[in-house]
Amino acid sequence: MINNSEIHCRRPIRLRQYDYSQTGAYFVTLCTQNRKILFGKIVDGEMVMNEGGHIAQQCWLDIPNHYPNAELDNFIVMPNHVHGIIIIKDEIVGAIHELPLRNTKMIRRKMLLPRIIGYFKMNTSKQINQIRKTPGIPVWQRNYYDHIIRNQDELNRIREYIINNPLQWEYDRENTHRIPNKASPWQTLEDIIYGKAEKQHP
Repeated sequence: MINNSEIHCRRPIRLRQYDYSQTGAYFVTLCTQNRKILFGKIVDGEMVMNEGGHIAQQCWLDIPNHYPNAELDNFIVMPNHVHGIIIIKDEIVGAIHELPLRNTKMIRRKMLLPRIIGYFKMNTSKQINQIRKTPGIPVWQRNYYDHIIRNQDELNRIREYIINNPLQWEYDRENTHRIPNKASPWQTLEDIIYGKAEKQHP
């Protein structure tokens, strides 16, 4: 049975006519399947990682070794999700708006950012399932959130958001036990990140 959070995550959240291989900074959020706590816990405003959390961290840090055009900025492993900024340094393929619409889904899968996320999810899943002895069990939700960072001010605000994420865990929308009806101090930024606000092509 598919729960509401999974339905929410499966809605189209990529920009349909945007080339996710071109140079720029991208803020991504990846959630565990059903928001399950897999990576540790928050203690006194700090993230304390378990073995699964250390695997996620190491796989993230390993990204540039497999994708030299990708540079990592701030990131954090949270109990049931990962936030991170990925900077793509070189353009790899042309803009997809020049391609027939029926082919955009296939082409999008070949773009650099989706390939990076796919690599990260595949490797963390494999290693976590090895230690849990649960082969084939989904670790991540099928989709992920991305936000194209458009200027230095936005980059700085997102960096601050990542750094302060453990301190805001009680408000975090990914926390299934968050304080009900209490808005996050980062509500406006989160609305942009999670697609509540209108997205515009840069």
